[in-house]
Amino acid sequence: MSGRTILLTGVNGQVGFELARSLQGLGKVVALDRNGLDLGDLGQVRRVVREVKPSLIVNPAAYTAVDKAETDVDAAMRINGEAPGVMAEEAKRLGEALVHFSTDYVFDGTKDGAYVEDDAVNPQNVYGRSKFAGELAIVASGCDHLIFRTSWVYGTRGKNFLLTMLRLGAERDELSVVADQIGAPTWAVTIAALTANVLAQGRDRDWWSEKSGVYHLTAGGATSWHGFAQAIFEIAMGASGPAVRPISSADYPVPAKRPANSRMSQEKLATRFGLVLPAWDEALRLCLNGMELQAGKRTGDVS
Repeated sequence: MSGRTILLTGVNGQVGFELARSLQGLGKVVALDRNGLDLGDLGQVRRVVREVKPSLIVNPAAYTAVDKAETDVDAAMRINGEAPGVMAEEAKRLGEALVHFSTDYVFDGTKDGAYVEDDAVNPQNVYGRSKFAGELAIVASGCDHLIFRTSWVYGTRGKNFLLTMLRLGAERDELSVVADQIGAPTWAVTIAALTANVLAQGRDRDWWSEKSGVYHLTAGGATSWHGFAQAIFEIAMGASGPAVRPISSADYPVPAKRPANSRMSQEKLATRFGLVLPAWDEALRLCLNGMELQAGKRTGDVS
């Protein structure tokens, strides 16, 4: 396993940044940013894969501007829908495998319980449709693959709900946050760690043939965006945090419709790979404690 080459896309993104660390030890990681591999340039995607000749492609890179995608349809479809298909075709040509990350937004959010992998998809926005197009293209290629659908991704870099709340919480005494959308906030570190754990198990072609498919990879449990915000401020700021007022989706109109229910069952992932999925609030506490520790080191408050 240590002799294989892993091509990793989107290394400067939230998940890509963490994967560049978690995949160490599983092979030689060729980690590329947008300058080295622009998913908007399909010719470059094919050319780079052929030059690197990877034993495994791991693709967390994506067009993630959900609202902007409503008017930037061609770019979203090319990056999220067509580029994964090109990578999958090249993986098939090499006789190798592809790991790809998708989203809860492939569902319409009308189910009462948690979505399972075989539930019918019905994306309600361009971003969700583009990500599902990528899933379909990968399956159609016939390559060995793992597609991990995740949700509400946050981390210590880039643009995400956690960093936005911490910034606004330091500026305001009260915030209004949507309370009628439910899902599982999932730390980028959790995604990277679980992905590496799964890939460490994949030792031969028979394993890949048996395990190929779609899996839901999120933290355990669920909350609303309002509940997520409350937990952020409780852990990070205690009693000094802002008041968080619950509002409905109708009170916060955005271009792209979001699913009301983004809960996804992790049972298939946990059972097939022997994993224990961390609770979303436990992972959040670890993330915030790590941010506090790093802040303290920068200011000299801790050794």
